[in-house]
Parts: sequence; structure tokens; C-alpha cells
Amino acid sequence: MSVHDDLSSVQRSLDELARTVTRLEQQLGSGGLEVRRVRTDADHLRESLALLRAAAAAPDAPKRPDLVPIPDTPYDGSLWTDSDDEGLGARDRRAP
Repeated sequence: MSVHDDLSSVQRSLDELARTVTRLEQQLGSGGLEVRRVRTDADHLRESLALLRAAAAAPDAPKRPDLVPIPDTPYDGSLWTDSDDEGLGARDRRAP
């Protein structure tokens, strides 16, 4: 199956879920917390699917940036000559 087919299948399932939740609301009443939570969750699923569908339709979706390799060799010691030791202050002074 293609992504489009999978998204369409999920959309059909969510449509059926919405119809079923509507029937439950009619039978149980829409005032209960549980029914409202199920309705809200179903609505969130619909919104998430719409976002996913939009992301899948975007041809130039941003890709993850390339990883930058970090060498195993030690850094040049001159980089740290004027730095403070974290929490201890400068090297030539005493810690508080």
C-alpha cells in the first residue's frame, strides 16, 4: 500500500469512529465526562491525521540536517587558557 492509501484507510476508520461516537452520545447523553473525552480524543485524531496528510503531501519537506562528525582527538589546550572552571572560578584564584 502507498502512503496515500494508508492515509485514506485511516481517514475512513476515523469517519467510522466519529459516527460511532455520535451514536454513543445519542444513547448515553453528551453530558458525561467520559463521552466528552472520547469525542475530544476522536477530534484530536482527526486533527493529527490532517497534519500528517499535509506533511505527506509536501514535496519539499525539511529533512534532518546532516550530522557533524566530532573527532576523537583532544582539543587544543590553548582554547582553555583564559576560561573559568565551572563552579570554581578562575584557575589562579581560590574557590569561595
